[in-house]
Amino acid sequence: MTNYRQELERWFQKLKTKEGYASAMAIALAFALVLGLYAFRGVIWPDRPDAPDEAREEVLAFRHPLTGERRLEPMEDYPLAYAVMVDHSVDAWPQSGVNKAFLVIEAPVEAGIPRLEAFFAAGTDVGKIGPVRSARPYFVDWAQELDALYAHVGGSDAALELIGRTGVFDLNEFGNGAAYWRSADRFAPHNAYTSSERLAAAAKKAEDLGKAPTLLYGTWAFKDIEPEPEGAGATVDFGATSYKADWTYDPKTGTYARRQGGLPYQMQDGSPVAAANVAIVITQMKVVDAVGRREVKTVGEGSAMVLQDGKAVKGTWKKPSATERIRFFDENGAEMEMNAGLTWIEVVPDAEMVSIHEPAEAPSF
Repeated sequence: MTNYRQELERWFQKLKTKEGYASAMAIALAFALVLGLYAFRGVIWPDRPDAPDEAREEVLAFRHPLTGERRLEPMEDYPLAYAVMVDHSVDAWPQSGVNKAFLVIEAPVEAGIPRLEAFFAAGTDVGKIGPVRSARPYFVDWAQELDALYAHVGGSDAALELIGRTGVFDLNEFGNGAAYWRSADRFAPHNAYTSSERLAAAAKKAEDLGKAPTLLYGTWAFKDIEPEPEGAGATVDFGATSYKADWTYDPKTGTYARRQGGLPYQMQDGSPVAAANVAIVITQMKVVDAVGRREVKTVGEGSAMVLQDGKAVKGTWKKPSATERIRFFDENGAEMEMNAGLTWIEVVPDAEMVSIHEPAEAPSF
């Protein structure tokens, strides 16, 4: 039987010679190299420039329920949305804050002048939003689908009656003056403004009083923008040249730039507006009084066109009830995924008001 103690003593004696020392050092270096390689394999290097994009996307596996933006972690609770009625008459230009909305719905009011309902996610910092204008019933319906805090300055009789009857989370300037201010550089009624800070304070006050709603809204399915080298755009004609909206596809960003009345559409601070999705909704409208107020069909379904990633996809819009989300479906009946970012919905009564342009193969209604 081998005497391991004697063998070990002879091995240490060899270390005293040059040959033995060199042999031991070689063994030690080899052992250290093996350990180093093994440890290196277990290290994650997030800052390596050659790390694949797919790996980064896997880390941001969750999405914001309202904006669709990728997140590291899921949100514990649904965030509140602020739905602000924004004046879109010529006298209100340039506006403020619309570029930071995640959703804008544009529809005509009296005289066919379009008005905007701009939706902001709680937590988005917007220092100035407006000018804020009055409520209309169809905009109330769209606010309901997101359980939104509905910010407006007065409203039509029908809109105010609907707000009172349905219990919309309401923030009328009349009775909630602290949530708004009047700007000295504009004339009324084009000078009322609010901000994300004031909206958040009003929401917190309502929550403390037990008047805030439980957020149960539905969410869209989201995806990332997939830019194409060229793409279709659209023109929406609300009757007057000033209100003609042009959407042009930008292949560098995969978004749509807006022009208003032939000029770049910019905010008061010079910020442009770029939409990740432009959806066109065709629905029934009719004038209901001498002032020119309209009744707009918001619940049901109808023809739609969605512009995203340079493509114009013909399909259908559906909104089963006032409290359910409007959704878009392609010609095969599949619900469309929306690109993360701003979605701008144009609501018009007639497909003749819309033209799709470039490339030539873009569909029409």
